[in-house]
Amino acid sequence: MSAADTLVQLRYRFLPDHVVGEVLSKRWTDNAIPFIALLLTLAVFGSVNPGMFTAFGMYDLAGQIAEFGLLAIALTLVMISGGIDLSIGSVFALCAMTVLTALNVYNLPLPVAVLITLGVGAVCGAINGVLIGYLRLRAFLTTLVTLVMFRSIYEMVLPKFATQIVLGMPDSVVWDELGFGSFLGLPYAFFLSALIALIWHVVLSRSRPGWHIAAVGGARRSAHNAGINVRLVVCLTYVFCGMMVAVAATLFAARLTSVGTDTGLGMEISVLTAVILGGTTLGGGRGSVAKALIGSVIVLILTNGLLQLGVIGTVSALILGVVLLLAVWLDVRWVKNRQKLIDSSYVSPAYIKLTESVNAAENPVYAVNDKLRDVQTIGLGEVEGPEDVAVDRAGNIYSGSRHGEIHRWLAPDFKQHEIFAHIGGGTFGMNFDKDDNLVVCVGGMGLYMVTPEREVVKLTDETSRSLTSVIDDSRIRLADDLDIAPDGRVFFSEASIRYTVHDWPVDMIESRGNGRIICYDPRDKSTKTVLKNRIFPNGIVCLPDGESLLFNETWACRVCRYWYDGKKKGQVEIVLDGLPGYPDNINRASDGNYWVCLVGMRGPALDMMMTRPGLRRRMTRRIAPANWIYPNINTGCIIKISATGEVLESLWDKGGVNHPMVTSCKEHEGHLVIGGVSNNRVGRWKIPGADPTWSSPVDYWGAKQ
Repeated sequence: MSAADTLVQLRYRFLPDHVVGEVLSKRWTDNAIPFIALLLTLAVFGSVNPGMFTAFGMYDLAGQIAEFGLLAIALTLVMISGGIDLSIGSVFALCAMTVLTALNVYNLPLPVAVLITLGVGAVCGAINGVLIGYLRLRAFLTTLVTLVMFRSIYEMVLPKFATQIVLGMPDSVVWDELGFGSFLGLPYAFFLSALIALIWHVVLSRSRPGWHIAAVGGARRSAHNAGINVRLVVCLTYVFCGMMVAVAATLFAARLTSVGTDTGLGMEISVLTAVILGGTTLGGGRGSVAKALIGSVIVLILTNGLLQLGVIGTVSALILGVVLLLAVWLDVRWVKNRQKLIDSSYVSPAYIKLTESVNAAENPVYAVNDKLRDVQTIGLGEVEGPEDVAVDRAGNIYSGSRHGEIHRWLAPDFKQHEIFAHIGGGTFGMNFDKDDNLVVCVGGMGLYMVTPEREVVKLTDETSRSLTSVIDDSRIRLADDLDIAPDGRVFFSEASIRYTVHDWPVDMIESRGNGRIICYDPRDKSTKTVLKNRIFPNGIVCLPDGESLLFNETWACRVCRYWYDGKKKGQVEIVLDGLPGYPDNINRASDGNYWVCLVGMRGPALDMMMTRPGLRRRMTRRIAPANWIYPNINTGCIIKISATGEVLESLWDKGGVNHPMVTSCKEHEGHLVIGGVSNNRVGRWKIPGADPTWSSPVDYWGAKQ
């Protein structure tokens, strides 16, 4: 390897660009800009006015955050659903007047007064919700009108009770403690608000109603097509918004014990500024409780700091308006450019120099022939994408499909066809265990099992998370092929932890080593990763020694051996390198050797590009995916190898009649059953001179008792 190639290899190994893309793709990066803005605000006003962060200043700020934060969460809830509520200032004033009137004028018990206040907030929210959710009026204009309506009601009712509210003194210790009590130097209202904020965080991020709200805000029509009652969700978000405003108004009333003509006036602008500044998008579908609270703290520190610096109210309002415009601009720019940043950095090719491929001139075994021309076609047009096949003890043939079904053709003539099981995801590797359960790798779902009674059982869909991984690699994204060890452990490959089955070309472009081998142990139902950083690990076959297995690395064009037990446990060695094509699945042969399927053949252009990661990266940025350089997966072959890597035989369909493209094959009673991920049928080819009594289930588990 030249010095230049060495430098390129080191650059793309130790300075990978994909880390930036992975970090930007994390949801918490939405809070990066608001968090930086918060730190800057704290630094500026902390240095200008140190008294703001004294014990008394923090106590006062915490009380305001308790109220203002709940208002921001309430508006965030509505904005995530795709709406907006400009009436929260008027509802806030109306609810504050309600709780004080109930306590100071009518001397009602505190629980009753709070329930009435919550009812007022819920009614105001329901009015907005019905008009916007069910009558489908525009949220901006509707809440602008209700802002005026609720404010008018407040100003008409307030003069009748203003004096009694000021002079009244409710006889409630809880009310007094809520307004003036403290714990650990902070008001009780702060802890109550924190509890409510935590509950809403769980609802929005961990519950079905929260997902429904985000789905409605993100794509209303798609949410409707998915079965979500969009109108009800929209209506309820406004109802809960009104109730949250009522809680905030109650805390405000307990702290100040009075209301005035300016209560809640212009509050909608302050709250809207906080919500947008926190990172909640105006377009809906994106927002969180954390964003709302960050924005609330920024706005409160800003307004309090300006007030303590002697800035008059009109100038302070002007500054707040400028901040709102800046927040909207940042939101628009961030939403527009964040995905571009991810796209430009997420795909990060590595340097990989493939071993020079062996051709037919160097090894006549690879000579193209027409042995597969006479393959018997089974189920033509009845199945799509049978990536892998399996044969049970009775000789029935099974295959997966891209539609999430497992097909079965009944022996001996394979003309009778049925759907054996519905799984729901693209089915790949499959094998039978000792109890005749069909264990299946399901793309995007994990490892599943289908019992002889056709019951579908999930075995595992996650493994241990890597400590050094930026993305959450605990979830199994692309379970590919499997085999079962003599003790029942299932070893299966996950081809890529970064990409799904539909994005396999991107993983090929990277060739970074995104795959791994995972072990599921049915004895204690544990799942653990046993081998990492493999280049698209694919086919797996356990060796009879009970200590090791062979697995294919597709983009590396090689077959490797891994010891999972014994003296060499944990070791990996290359058994066969420099294959002329891309190996997919590997399975046992009756003569003690192994069948390897080459899903496609190598080409000099792509081999050269593997040593040019910068070129591949530019290709993904500047050229449409349809024009990328891909492996040739239209023509492949089947080879037979020994356990030591000697190539013994090759099978081709030179004319491309029946099976020019293969991804898997299983030997059974003198025949080779063949599958292909791009095929619409299963093939069956008679092996000259093969043992007509040999079957894979018997070879693995012995004759059934």
